[in-house]
Amino acid sequence: MSALKKLAGDTMIYGMSSIVGRFLNYLLTPIYAWTFVPDKFGIMSNLLAYVSILQVFLTYGMETSYFRYASRHSKPNLVFGTALGSIALTSSAFVLLVLLFSKRLAGWVELSDHPEYVVWMGLTVALDALSAIPFGRLRLQERPIKFAFFKLVNIGVNILLNLFWILLCPRVLAAHPQSFLRYFYSPEIGIGYVFLSYLIASVVTMVLFIPDLSYRNLKFDGSLLKEMLHYGWPILIVGITGMVILNIDKILIPELITGGKDPKYELGVYAASGKLAILMTLFIQAFRFSFEPFLFSHYKNEASKKVYSVIMNYFVIFGLLIFLGVECYIDVLKFFIGSTHSGYHEGLSVVPWLLMGNLFLGIFYTQSLWYKLTDQTRYGALFSIIGSVITLVINVIFIPHLGYLASAYGFFVSTLVMTLVSYYYGQKYFPVPYELKKLGLYFLVAIALYVIILLVKMDRLLYTLGFRTLLFSVFLFFIWRNERSDLIRLVPKRIADRLKG
Repeated sequence: MSALKKLAGDTMIYGMSSIVGRFLNYLLTPIYAWTFVPDKFGIMSNLLAYVSILQVFLTYGMETSYFRYASRHSKPNLVFGTALGSIALTSSAFVLLVLLFSKRLAGWVELSDHPEYVVWMGLTVALDALSAIPFGRLRLQERPIKFAFFKLVNIGVNILLNLFWILLCPRVLAAHPQSFLRYFYSPEIGIGYVFLSYLIASVVTMVLFIPDLSYRNLKFDGSLLKEMLHYGWPILIVGITGMVILNIDKILIPELITGGKDPKYELGVYAASGKLAILMTLFIQAFRFSFEPFLFSHYKNEASKKVYSVIMNYFVIFGLLIFLGVECYIDVLKFFIGSTHSGYHEGLSVVPWLLMGNLFLGIFYTQSLWYKLTDQTRYGALFSIIGSVITLVINVIFIPHLGYLASAYGFFVSTLVMTLVSYYYGQKYFPVPYELKKLGLYFLVAIALYVIILLVKMDRLLYTLGFRTLLFSVFLFFIWRNERSDLIRLVPKRIADRLKG
């Protein structure tokens, strides 16, 4: 249990930067939704979808390779220097290509009038790739406080710049056109200030890392790099296909929407509604930040498989709590993406599918321990390819008929299939005694409560929220009744004694 307590503690600290920090960033969504019409939101979502795929491409599995080799190598600084040098070289080449072909790339993503958007995001992607290894080093050294601080600085700078350019400047200049702020703001840039904010935040983060990068004894080993690339290329496939599963819909929707609908408008509605599933995404991200180093640090422990099983139990429990929580209070949360008349609420039907799809994606990531620990990362690549193919097929076939709902269905089906296939092979090569009956029961209870939410309609919002709070409490009580003994062991002894009493 001491290992679980440490994992829980690190997850909370990493979560402070990922969940609390990103939640603050998430609060920008209502600003975008109440400031920009859906088609502008669609432009932003479309470009960021490309960016997310490029971010994975530019790190090409090197972060996971760094974890694997630095945790076992006699000279971890050599591993760090090799990984950092490799990414610095490839990121520099990428920036050069973006600068040379910015106009052509802008035309490709239908931003011919603003090639600077492409340049800004290209620089951002390169800087984020470069910072991935220093961030990974902090995680491997189990320094979650510093990790969280740097992440929060990045997010804080991004938020402040968004508030400055999107809220403050337009309002001040509307009242005082001759204000000094006119030197810092141009209405023509518009939504481009979102991208510029990302870039400046990434620059600030790299500046913070300068002291950690100035090691005179930092060296590069070509033969070691070959080993790391060989280990990491399947992780690259996993990462790219994973981003395809998560973001290809935002690329395909503008191309496949038919029936006279505005493609960018439809994408804006879908992307904004998807923001309501962000709590699940942030939970998974915070968990992964702490779980992966924990995984490599404890894999030799004889009781590790039992620990992994318990971890899966709690992962599913917290994931289902998020699913039910969002659905119970969707009638309030929906105002984060604009007013009733903005058009964004048209897409709320995708939220449960995206929430559950993200939960299964998190389960898949948690299961991925078996092929990482056994150095069979090719299986991870295979599973992700299967998921991405399913996603692509469902999107291409059904978007013209079902619109963005097809993307939500495709995401859910692909993550479910990936999880099932990974479990099947995992039990052959690295069997973990997962408590499937218990997990299945939790899913059944959660889905039953969700069906009741759908069926029971009330005239007043207050009555609706009260009834759904009761349903949520039922699920909490059910979990407590089944997990009480283990939950008590995870808290400090003084509190545990009170709970037992």
